[in-house]
Amino acid sequence: MPPIDPLPPPVSPMLATAGEPPAGPGWSFEFKWDGVRAVTAVAGERIRAQSRRGNEVTAGYPELLDLVDLLDGRPVLLDGELVALDEAGRPDFGTLQHRMHVRSPDPQLVERIPVSYIVFDLLYVDGVSLLGEPYDRRRELLEELGIAGSRVQVPPAAAGVSGAQLLEVARAHGLEGVVGKRRASRYEPGRRSAAWIKTALLHTQEVVIGGWTAGEGRRAHNVGALLLGAYDGSGSLRYLGHVGTGFTEAALRSLLVELRAREQPASPFDEEVPRDEARKARWVRPELVGEVVYRVLTKEGRLRHAAWRGLRSDKDPADAVI
Repeated sequence: MPPIDPLPPPVSPMLATAGEPPAGPGWSFEFKWDGVRAVTAVAGERIRAQSRRGNEVTAGYPELLDLVDLLDGRPVLLDGELVALDEAGRPDFGTLQHRMHVRSPDPQLVERIPVSYIVFDLLYVDGVSLLGEPYDRRRELLEELGIAGSRVQVPPAAAGVSGAQLLEVARAHGLEGVVGKRRASRYEPGRRSAAWIKTALLHTQEVVIGGWTAGEGRRAHNVGALLLGAYDGSGSLRYLGHVGTGFTEAALRSLLVELRAREQPASPFDEEVPRDEARKARWVRPELVGEVVYRVLTKEGRLRHAAWRGLRSDKDPADAVI
């Protein structure tokens, strides 16, 4: 019997820095995919997918098993994004929410809400680590794998183009934005690096829930609004304001259970919350991470016209930074 290749060791994903699209021939660009990050190890018939927080999510996304056949036994470590695509091929984060918190989906759910794995980096292949290789070389080897399938995609990268122009292409097609990657850069596990620059068309913010207020009318016995924060460079939890729109009834019911289990007497924020909001607040331990979209971040550090997108169980409170 031939020896069995071990699964490649896990790696924390490299993170991008927010900014405008960089210019110059030293950059390559990819579209930004609105989903859940997953670093996936495959060897033979074995597979292990881990979230950004290092949690194993393999059972939650059986579509990843397609990689076993596509790779024909080759041991690899891939970096990519799990997305739910709409009929036009655009990521729909709201639809993905129905899969994100299901540890072992039944076949009916998988058929109703299929997930695709968008692969954009190759970190290990055939027993060799590629972390120290330049981005261009990793992309070349990734494309040589030929792993495109019905639920696995390797979208092309665009070198020698204008990032600003590609951003307009993303806008025209309803995509989230673009990511510029320095072509000579190595992979930096777990680090938010200036070698990757992300430009989002919608402003999104990862937030920590620090409290909530009860609703009115038909929501009188449910959550009316969430009080949100994020950590600054000194590690202080800053108050960003509240969000009261964007919830489904199912999300409100689930949130209420999670919030009540975390209630505490004092505010978790490291600054004073406006009196009219603090007066009605029920404080919680800052353990739940969510995501909002918003129009403006005011000079006072408040989110304006924010809407809730959902909980992000794949992320840690420390990831919510401002």
